[in-house]
Amino acid sequence: MRIPHPVASRFAAAFLMGASLSIPAYAEEINVAIVGEPDTFDPMMSTKDVVSIVTQHLVETLFTFDDTWAVAPLLAKDLPEISDGGKTYKIALREGITFHDGSAMDSADVVASLKRWLEVATRGKGVADKIDDVVATGPYEIEIRMNEAYSPLLSLLAFSNSAAAIYPEEILGETIDQVVGTGPYRLIEHVPDQYIQLGRFDGYVSREEASDGAAGARQQIADEIRFLPVPDPNTRVEGLLSGQYDFADSLPAESYARLETAEGAEPMLLKPFGWPIFAINHKAGLLTDLEIRKALQAALPIDDMLFAAFGDDNFFVVDGPLYPEGWAWRNDAGIENYNQNDQAKAADLLKQAGYDGTPLRILTSRQYEFHFKMAEVAKVALEAAGFKVQMDVVDWATLGQRRNDPALWDIYITHSPFLPEPALTSMYAPTSRLGWANEEKDAILTAFTTETDTAKRQELFSQLQGQVFEDVGFIKIGGFNALMGHKSGLTGVTPSPWPFFWNAKTN
Repeated sequence: MRIPHPVASRFAAAFLMGASLSIPAYAEEINVAIVGEPDTFDPMMSTKDVVSIVTQHLVETLFTFDDTWAVAPLLAKDLPEISDGGKTYKIALREGITFHDGSAMDSADVVASLKRWLEVATRGKGVADKIDDVVATGPYEIEIRMNEAYSPLLSLLAFSNSAAAIYPEEILGETIDQVVGTGPYRLIEHVPDQYIQLGRFDGYVSREEASDGAAGARQQIADEIRFLPVPDPNTRVEGLLSGQYDFADSLPAESYARLETAEGAEPMLLKPFGWPIFAINHKAGLLTDLEIRKALQAALPIDDMLFAAFGDDNFFVVDGPLYPEGWAWRNDAGIENYNQNDQAKAADLLKQAGYDGTPLRILTSRQYEFHFKMAEVAKVALEAAGFKVQMDVVDWATLGQRRNDPALWDIYITHSPFLPEPALTSMYAPTSRLGWANEEKDAILTAFTTETDTAKRQELFSQLQGQVFEDVGFIKIGGFNALMGHKSGLTGVTPSPWPFFWNAKTN
């Protein structure tokens, strides 16, 4: 049993010895069905949504996002003072903040946590070469000293996956066995593949501002939150309809009509939500060859893939630009290479590349059923183009482990919400698990992340999008809306790609 908190460990020990242990009686319990088992409670080590959804209740960052996706302070007292041409960030910390182990948070904890983030987290490693030092300038003040301006820094520090989470200095190491945070809930018990039980942290000190997205007050209304790994999407639907779950994440599009007319349950639609992605291995294997990547890009029947995945065009859009209509980052660079659905062209490209029949390994999971359905349709088209395709279908936790080893896959299928800052998408960086690097793209990315003028950044992002299509850095498979569902009478849950429940209650 993996239980990363001292309280949980004591509970487990007492249970195994047949002893009794006083556990609080919970007045209100929120049961949340999620797509699978988080493979870690240390969000620095993961970019997976299922990890973020759970761990944002346990650990906190210096900053977060409000309802408009603007950066707002969380453990920081205010937004930072930025000086020296954008290279020095002075951050005042809130005082009186307590970790779950009873210790008080100060600047030493924050400095040590941020230094670990720079060393071990995907997003932290992506910015580490731009940061000269993180230092304490007082008991409740730190400075981040950079060697060049980096415009996405605050968004990175606010993000809940690959998160710059703040921990007690004493527990830090390459790995953390028992995660101790400052969040509104603490881990009570974890039974793998059954449930994750969180209880209200009585030492929590909320911000005083009104709740606004993830910013402002975190009210701790429910005494207990239980996250229940439910890999099968139809089981999540049936459990919601039967009243077993108060909230269910990532539901199939075809269940919308049932939820809309059901007694006791309601749909929650995020529109637009995000984009499915074929993540490409540039470090090893078949797709290190540009001509073979172009053959892959040419062969994919995007329309058919999206229809198979979602079944109803209310839930998807065949759309090439990396941002949807209405977003400042939207542009048309490179989109002539989108949705070619040309298996004959792909076959010619394979011939030019001297393709020898090595299997194209597609790593996917049925816990996000739309991933699997897209892969099935892609497989047929790719085989028609001359690829030999190997489908590796695993549970989501296993996929999260395997994608870290470039020897085990050529494509893995994932998805992302549309993020307020493009640099939050780690796939652009050569340090990401994709390993996508070329001289022109890397120069554009550096210019984009050091520029502070909005109009200039938009032009640079257009060039970066062009590189995504021309070098086939990764492949966007359209856009989609996400369906969640909740029990009738559940309030206080803000529609979000990473729903949180500290303000939730059932009527």
